[in-house]
Amino acid sequence: MDSLQHPLFARAFARVVGGMDRRGAAEHRRRILAGLHGSVIEIGAGAGSSFPLYPSTVTHVLALEPEDYLRDVAQEAAPSASVPVTVVDAAAEHIPAETASADAVVASLVLCSVRDQAAVLAEIRRVLKPGGTLAYYEHVRSGHPLVAKAEDVLTPVWGRFMGGCHLNRDTLAAITAAGFTVQDHERFGFPVQRLNPSLAHILGTATSPGPPSQTPSPADPGSTA
Repeated sequence: MDSLQHPLFARAFARVVGGMDRRGAAEHRRRILAGLHGSVIEIGAGAGSSFPLYPSTVTHVLALEPEDYLRDVAQEAAPSASVPVTVVDAAAEHIPAETASADAVVASLVLCSVRDQAAVLAEIRRVLKPGGTLAYYEHVRSGHPLVAKAEDVLTPVWGRFMGGCHLNRDTLAAITAAGFTVQDHERFGFPVQRLNPSLAHILGTATSPGPPSQTPSPADPGSTA
């Protein structure tokens, strides 16, 4: 089975995301989308929960979702979106877009589950125009040492049942390490389900200096080594 396919988790997530949005997640999504404009790429679009929340200043959304069931749900949601949305079968590690072509990339509760955060953030930088926006809303490693240690212990088992999700990622550090400049940032607690304990979340925007420079390797024809 494709490691990007999590059919049991996908069906469970599609059932509960509506309740999560009603308890505050939709407002969190709305806040990161509010200032966007032009051409937008949303990685890990899930069930399409963000589609109705895009402002009219956005001209088109390319929504990536590699999980088959969630992509089908998102495709059903796309016609009723607030802006034109195209849903495609693609993972964040390989965004089907030209270099420096997007005004913004949206990451909403997805950087916890990608296999390689650094690779995904480098790919986001590649497709963003210089000065383009990364809008993020993610759950992250707890700031409390004991809770963080518990997240470290739970993550290997948790990920098997929760679509590859990591409880213990320091996503803000990864964003800054990838070369992004954080413009605004908020950290807060939010329970994903009604009876769940509150998890640390971050929400904000960062700008890209442009695609990473490509240094030719010694084997490349253009190399001077």
